[in-house]
Amino acid sequence: MQTEEQPDFLSEDADAGKAPENYVFALDIGTRSVIGIVGTLEDEKLHITAMETVEHPKRAMIDGQIEDIEQVSRVARTVKERLEKRIGYPLRHVCVAAAGRALKTQKASYELALKQSQTIDEELVCRLEAGAIEAAERQFNPEIPDENQPVFYLVGYSVIQYTLDNYPISNLLDHRGQSIGVEVIATFLPREVVDSLYTTMHKTGLEVSSLTLEPIAAMNAAIPQNLRLLNLALVDIGAGTSDIAVSRDGGVVGYTMATVAGDEVTEAIMKDYLVDFASAEGIKLKMSGERNIVFKDILGFEHTATPEEIQNKTEPVMRSLCEEISQRIAQANGGPPSAVFLVGGGSKLPGMCACVAESLNLPLTRVAIGGSNFMVYVAASDEDVTGPEYATPLGIAVSAALNLINDSFSITLNGSRAKLFRSGRLSVLDVLLMNGYSYNQLISRSGQSMIVELNGDNKIIYGGHPDAARILLNGAESNIAALVKAGDCIDFEPAVPGADAHPTVGDVVRFEKMHRVFLNGSEFTAGTRAMVNGRPAEPEQPLCARDRVQTFSIHTLRELLNFAGEDETRAWLINGQPAGLDDPLTEEDQIEYAPSAAPQAQAAPLEPPAQPQTEDAGAGAITHITLNGAPLALKAKPDKAPYHLIDMLNLVDIDLSKPQGNIILHVNGQDAAYLQMLADGDKVDIYWEKGARL
Repeated sequence: MQTEEQPDFLSEDADAGKAPENYVFALDIGTRSVIGIVGTLEDEKLHITAMETVEHPKRAMIDGQIEDIEQVSRVARTVKERLEKRIGYPLRHVCVAAAGRALKTQKASYELALKQSQTIDEELVCRLEAGAIEAAERQFNPEIPDENQPVFYLVGYSVIQYTLDNYPISNLLDHRGQSIGVEVIATFLPREVVDSLYTTMHKTGLEVSSLTLEPIAAMNAAIPQNLRLLNLALVDIGAGTSDIAVSRDGGVVGYTMATVAGDEVTEAIMKDYLVDFASAEGIKLKMSGERNIVFKDILGFEHTATPEEIQNKTEPVMRSLCEEISQRIAQANGGPPSAVFLVGGGSKLPGMCACVAESLNLPLTRVAIGGSNFMVYVAASDEDVTGPEYATPLGIAVSAALNLINDSFSITLNGSRAKLFRSGRLSVLDVLLMNGYSYNQLISRSGQSMIVELNGDNKIIYGGHPDAARILLNGAESNIAALVKAGDCIDFEPAVPGADAHPTVGDVVRFEKMHRVFLNGSEFTAGTRAMVNGRPAEPEQPLCARDRVQTFSIHTLRELLNFAGEDETRAWLINGQPAGLDDPLTEEDQIEYAPSAAPQAQAAPLEPPAQPQTEDAGAGAITHITLNGAPLALKAKPDKAPYHLIDMLNLVDIDLSKPQGNIILHVNGQDAAYLQMLADGDKVDIYWEKGARL
C-alpha cells in the first residue's frame, strides 16, 4: 500500500503498544452496521479483548453489497480507531467475510492413489483438496471464451466428505491405504463484490489477511464440528440478506442466500405508519422489548402502538420472508432439515422462529435462535457475545484464529503468502497482478527512443537496454505464462526499464577534426559542421524530439566560399599561392583575393558535397517496416537480437499507464502479441481502439 494514502489513524495510546503476534482482528461489514472484534488465541480458544459496533449514518450498503465505498470505509475506520484506543496497539491486518449476494456453488470430487505403506500427511491432504477445487473450477467455468461472461472468484470451500479406500472417514491424517478421496463444495462470488471489499479495507488502512464467506463464518461459530453429523440449517438473517448453510453427515453440504431480510420488515413499518427509515428501524428494534412504542410520523403527529399491533401489520411481510428462507433451505438440503438455527439481528423479530417452523412443517421446538453454541470456541470474556447478531463477526474471528478457513490452494510470493482470488487456472502473471504488480514491472522495456530528422531522413536514437524481470518458480527460471499449482513458490524481481534517450548533436553527427582558416582576414572553422533547426550547433548541444539536423562540410575552397557567400569565379590565393576551387584546406590557411584577377569562366555545375558519415555507417543490416502508416528503418541492435512488437511502443506516443480504451496491436493486419518477432517489410499498427492512430 502507498504510504501517502494511509491517514494517521492511531492515537498516542495505540502508538505506544506493540501488537501481540497471535492477535485476530475481525470486521463484519453489515448492511446496517460494522462490528469489530479483537482477540487472541489462548489454549485453542479465542479470548476476546474488545468489541465495537458502529451503525452506518446512511444507507451505504444494499443487500449486503457495498454501494458507497467511501462511506463504509469511514465507518470501518471509526471502529478500528475505537478498538485501538481500547487495546493500546495498532491494528494492521484484518479478517473479513463477503456477503452471499450472487453466491454460486459447485460440488466436485477428486481421488488420489497412494503408494504402498504411504502415510497420509498434511501435504497429501492439501494436494487432494486442491485437486477437488480445480475440478470444481473446471465445472463452474468451462473454457469457452465469452467476453460478456461475468468473472467469478473462488472465495472459499468446505469439505463435504473424505474417503479412505472408498469408505467415509472424518480425518485422513496419519492413516494408510490404497486411495483417498474428497468431495468439496466450492463457493464463487462476482469479482465486483470481492473488489469492493478489498478497496474498502485499503482505504481504511488495513491489509486483508483472510477472506471467507459470511455463511461459512456463521456456521463455524454457531454449529461446531461435533454437531455437523446432524442435518442442520443455519440462517443468518441480517438487514439486507439472509445467508444459509446446511450441514449433514459431518460436513457442510450446501450454501445459499436470499435477498430478503430485516429491511423488508422495516420498509413495511415505514409504509404502514408513515415514518422515515431510521424511525422504522427504531420501532422494529423495540418490538421485542417495550410494551408501548411511542413515535412520530413524518407529519409530526405522535403515535403509540403495542408490539402486538405492529406485529399484526407486518405479519404478511414476515410470512413472505420466512417462506422465501424456507424455500431456499429446502433447495439446498433437498427437503426440510432436522432443525434450524436462526442468527443475525433479524432473527430476534418476534414470531420469526414460529413462522419458519410453520413454513418448513417442523415442530416449534426444532427452530431456535442460535447463541449458546458460540462459547465452544470462546474463552471467558467481559464482552457479551452470546447474542445472535454476533454470529458472523465472532465466526470470522474464530475461523481465522483456529484456522478453520479451508485454503489448501496457497502460493508463496517472495517469501510471503500471496493474496489469491481464483478464477480458473492461475498463471504467474495472474498471481503477480493480484498482488499489486503492474505490467510495467512485468515486461522489460527499453528506454524511450527519440526520432530526429537528419539531412531530411528520420534518425532513431534508441533508449537504453532494460534489465528484464526475473521469475523463479520453485527455484527454476520461469516466465509469466507458466501455470502455478498449490504449494508453488514464486520469486520475482521487477523489470528495470532502460534509460530514455538523451542524445546530443555529436551522437548523430560524426564530427571530423576541426581547424581554423582565415578568409580575407575573417576566421572560419573548417571541417564537419551542423545546424539544428536552422541554427549552428556544437557537438555538445542536446537534441529534442523532431529536431531538424542538417550537416555540411567545409573541406575545400569551394565549400568555404559557398558558406561565406563569396564569388567562386574570382581568382583566389591560399597562403599566397594560386588555388583551385577543389583544393583542400588545412590548419591556419590564409585565403584571399588574387590581385587584379579577371573573373574565371563559369564552372560547370558540380555535384553537392558528400555528406559526412553518421553513426549508421557500417552498423549492420537495416530492417524496414511501416509503423502506423509511416516507413521506418530500424538499425540492427548491438547484440544482433531481433526486433519485437514491444520495442515499437517506444516509437509511438502511447502510455500504457493511462489507458484510453483497448490497445490494438496489429502486424500485417492480424492481432499480435507484445513478444511477436518483426520481420523486414512488416506493417505494424499500434493505437487505442477508441481513438485515432498514434
